[in-house]
Amino acid sequence: MTPAHPSPSQRAAPFWRGTLAMMPLNIAVIPWGILAGSFAIDAGLTNLESQAMSAILFAGSAQLVATGMFKSGATLSAMLLAVLFITSRHLLYSVTMRSKIIRLPLRWRLSLGFLLTDELFAICGQQSDNQFNPWYALGAGLSFYLCWNLATLVGILSGNLFPELNELGLEFAVAATFIALVVPNARSYGVIAAILTALVVSVLCQSQGMESGLIIASLSAMTLGYVVETALEKRQ
Repeated sequence: MTPAHPSPSQRAAPFWRGTLAMMPLNIAVIPWGILAGSFAIDAGLTNLESQAMSAILFAGSAQLVATGMFKSGATLSAMLLAVLFITSRHLLYSVTMRSKIIRLPLRWRLSLGFLLTDELFAICGQQSDNQFNPWYALGAGLSFYLCWNLATLVGILSGNLFPELNELGLEFAVAATFIALVVPNARSYGVIAAILTALVVSVLCQSQGMESGLIIASLSAMTLGYVVETALEKRQ
């Protein structure tokens, strides 16, 4: 943990280390952000509404799903429910991070809570309580937030100029980003079981045209992963 009143150098050094550590993911998310911005314009949102989704919601997968549902005429309750399920994993992230930030002032907990994404958790979630530095996390999370919003702005401007931008295959960035996050953490049988379950169930649901396939695949993966981990722990 950092001192109660760190000096400017003690704040700046970990801040920039966190920014540097997040840089590969910042670069990887640029096509995803461009897609989110252009897709929002294509769905009929205004420039301000499209940018506000990234600035306030700040959740790539949830934004794309919500935008797609808005475009298809889904009800507000349906969109809220879908976003709730998609972002529910952040509750698990926050529980894992709780011991690291519990002693921080409220302004720190709120700031880092807002910036907590899959990417930030991938970088800081595995750190011990002693290794964790809030300035490091702030540098990583804030740089990702700025990069995401800048990429969204580029997507909004591009979407206005090139309506066919969504046909360029930028959505592959979504899959590529999550693959980069998941693969390094596939170190246990429980995680591997969850990954394979999500893969198989999502493909089956997609082939059957099930709109709730994403939710079903997520719940199935988490359940089986938990069962496998629990069974292995009992054996030891």
